[in-house]
Amino acid sequence: MEQFYYNHFDKMEQGVYYAILRGIRDLETEFLIPACESSRLREIFFQLRLDHPEIFWATGYHYRFYRDSPNIIFCPEYLFQKDKILEHQKAMDARVRKLVRGMDGMSELEKEKYVHDFICENVRYDKLKKPYSHEVIGPLGQGVGVCEGIAKSVKILLDAAKVWNMIVLCGNNPEKGIKYRHVWNIVRIGGTYYHMDATFDDTLTGESVGKEVLIRYDYFNLPDKQIFRDHEPLIAPAPKCTDGDHFYYREKKLSFTKEEDVYKRALQAAKKKKTLVFHWRGGYFTREIFLNLVKHVRKAGEEKNLTPYISTNFAQAVMKVSFREPEKQEEIVLEDANISEKYEE
Repeated sequence: MEQFYYNHFDKMEQGVYYAILRGIRDLETEFLIPACESSRLREIFFQLRLDHPEIFWATGYHYRFYRDSPNIIFCPEYLFQKDKILEHQKAMDARVRKLVRGMDGMSELEKEKYVHDFICENVRYDKLKKPYSHEVIGPLGQGVGVCEGIAKSVKILLDAAKVWNMIVLCGNNPEKGIKYRHVWNIVRIGGTYYHMDATFDDTLTGESVGKEVLIRYDYFNLPDKQIFRDHEPLIAPAPKCTDGDHFYYREKKLSFTKEEDVYKRALQAAKKKKTLVFHWRGGYFTREIFLNLVKHVRKAGEEKNLTPYISTNFAQAVMKVSFREPEKQEEIVLEDANISEKYEE
């Protein structure tokens, strides 16, 4: 697949990039690379690992240099000893091949959803931040990960399934309480670019009635305008995402512009005792609009003698509604998908 970040480096930096890539692939403990400024070396190393998530064993480096030398001695820092790396490589290759076989015959969109759903069903966010949770062996090997490991896992699976994608990176914003940088994916489906943040959807995904996993798609195929409602601006190059017509809930006719439509669908959900997740696009999702929608949901529950449980992802104007027995107390919960930006190192 395309090495997106490599293509945005200049010729000298591309030489550094490939020298590092070659040395790490060969599991060298130290090797020569062209000399460059330390700040650029840091960016090259970080972005190389976004282009190549299969290199899960190299997580840092140090280097030595001699004055007036055209090269520096690059010393990668590995998570494991060489024999253990080879063992993990073999297991990871088998794991990826098995998952990709499950996508045989699927369209690009179906493959994207398959990978997204796999993450939401099988990976939990690692608040303890184990070192391997930043790499593919966390989500794909241990079932735990942070945003970096999850985005890398999405990339390695979609790469193997021949769906163009890349990992994107935004900055932190301490003034807004966002302490850490966050990463997710941009995918290209049918020649058009979309944001897909499996980490945020994973943190929102929970269990519905009957212990069935209710997968969330609040961050599945969003345009720039929508994703940046609760994501910080990117700090590295990326394609523009301008198409808002193929957001998951719009595709599934779960994006409403009229309050009466919310009432009708809530009534259906109450009747069938099913959970309803929907998106509001009938103007700005203000507190007033939200409270109006709550009234319609409450009315639907009253008609079926049931009590509503409502949770909402306010930034993305998505509400989840379920109904309980009448003796239960009504609950309204504000959801928080930004867990990775609060806990990740």
